[in-house]
Amino acid sequence: MLDPAAGPSAAPSARDLLPDAGAQYVYLGRQPIIDRDGALNAYELLFRAGVHNYAEISDDAQATAQVVARAIGGIGVPAVLGQHRGFVNIDRTLLFSDIVHLMPPERFVLEILETVRYDAPLARRLNELREAGFEMALDDIRDVSDELLALLPYADIVKIDFLQTPRDMVAKLATMLRGHGKTLIAEKVETREDFALAHRLGFDLFQGYFFARPQVLAAPRNRSLRPGLLRLLALLSHDAGIVELEAELKRNPSVVVQLLRLVNSSAFGLGRNIASLREAIIATGTRQIARWAQLLLYADTGDLPWRADPLVQLAATRSRFMELAASWLRPSDGDFADAAFMTGIFSLVHVVLDSTPRAVLEKLGLAPQIREAIVAHDGELGVLLRIAEVAGEGRDAAPLAAAAGFTALTPDVLSELNLSAAAWFGAHVAEPMV
Repeated sequence: MLDPAAGPSAAPSARDLLPDAGAQYVYLGRQPIIDRDGALNAYELLFRAGVHNYAEISDDAQATAQVVARAIGGIGVPAVLGQHRGFVNIDRTLLFSDIVHLMPPERFVLEILETVRYDAPLARRLNELREAGFEMALDDIRDVSDELLALLPYADIVKIDFLQTPRDMVAKLATMLRGHGKTLIAEKVETREDFALAHRLGFDLFQGYFFARPQVLAAPRNRSLRPGLLRLLALLSHDAGIVELEAELKRNPSVVVQLLRLVNSSAFGLGRNIASLREAIIATGTRQIARWAQLLLYADTGDLPWRADPLVQLAATRSRFMELAASWLRPSDGDFADAAFMTGIFSLVHVVLDSTPRAVLEKLGLAPQIREAIVAHDGELGVLLRIAEVAGEGRDAAPLAAAAGFTALTPDVLSELNLSAAAWFGAHVAEPMV
């Protein structure tokens, strides 16, 4: 049998780590994808919750966030992929997320899950990502469906499921897809006969238990990064300088380690390793650091999937409501809308950290007007926060708005903003996330 699993050796295997039962690790699966000559071509990266070699996924977006966080920051791209590319399962939520740009497009293929449905916003997003250099793979294709035909113009690679697809349909799909110039992957190939058929039909790449089961890689688990990440995001929210960012990162060595792995992952094409923290900040840029912090927050959630967490939902809808209300009051003042959004986001941080608002916000170093709005409901932002709280409880916030002089926030407007904020959460968190 071919042995395509031989590859990068820098990452420890789970088996190597088993004797130390007291240690805690994060896990990542990778399964080889081989070419027609049996040579290793790529890996599919798979979520693993533990040393056992199977997936336990309750939330696709959270699972992918953890795969990316572990591949780039927890273990490191060179150790996980060597010189090869990694296929990463991605659902609609993360397709629309800024987080996707953490993955260098020359190293990662976005494997679109079969649950993703075609529509015009998806088409625009796929075009954007392809223009950014990403290749797209369609996963688990089993027949010639309207959905496949709609997505085909945006795909570079198509994976056909050999376990679920009748053999006459495999031949039909192979002929049709080769005619469209697509790279074909035979996945879930489990027998010599299936491999021979796929080879004869002209498939380019192959994946399945016939070649190798996924290997489980492991790395020591960091303690929760959430408090440090929240402080880092607070600094980024008001355009902190390099000196401030450097000082904050120095207090969070686990975040620093992951940042250095990120900047050394070849995502920036620097051709050299970055050793100092200041160099890493400059090379990475604040936008990329913010993306990374967001990803780690998603990957650092508790027992609930983040999109099912009521606290996440409350923070998201509240912040969006405040942003919309601020824009309604001052249509040309983007800074006011940004500050309103940040007030909403950070108004619940004390719950996450099990502390008081004042104690938490003093450590975060937020802008004074945001801090006082949350702690004492002072200023215009404080009034907007109170309005958001009342509206979020299903009560009439119009009298409060009128008393504050926000006469533009009529009952009808407040109702519309409340519905828009809830719809935004449904569309951009439970589905595509911005």
